[in-house]
Amino acid sequence: MWGRACRYSARLTEDSPFYALARQLGAGLSRQGFTVLTGGGPGIMEAANRGAHDVGGLSVGCNIVLPKEQHPNPYLDHWLACRHFFVRKVLLVKYSYAFVIMPGGIGTLDELFEALTLIQTRKIHNFPMVMGGRDYWQSLRELLTYLEAQGIVAPADLRLLTYTDSVEEALAHIEQYAVVK
Repeated sequence: MWGRACRYSARLTEDSPFYALARQLGAGLSRQGFTVLTGGGPGIMEAANRGAHDVGGLSVGCNIVLPKEQHPNPYLDHWLACRHFFVRKVLLVKYSYAFVIMPGGIGTLDELFEALTLIQTRKIHNFPMVMGGRDYWQSLRELLTYLEAQGIVAPADLRLLTYTDSVEEALAHIEQYAVVK
């Protein structure tokens, strides 16, 4: 989630091509004047925070207390620790203007579908969503297209999704649709 928030997997490492993409996006969003808010942990959450940190942008994390994996990354200016996922999700949505969803696992999908549900039910409006890693999300994109063809998902529900590997395209999409509160 970005534009103040991002969601990234804790398990992807610095040698992943997605780490570089997330770091570049963090820097780009900071240059646009956004705070980068992530789950605050390692992996490509760290990459986005690191990108913001690299260019002097504000880097914030909503960390979750877990027995392993999730510890605050060293590129955070501020962070808080949440005991419950639902609290973290509320904070990430409340303080966000856009989402960037990078490759991840079940936790990432949970946050993605929570955001899509909030868009669908009009709890959040004009909320751009960038799906970083076009090939990674191809199967999910096909599923959503299938659901749309079945009339289960309205075309408007998916209109703000952009699948890309391009930093410039992601930043332009966010700039076009983000409504600063």
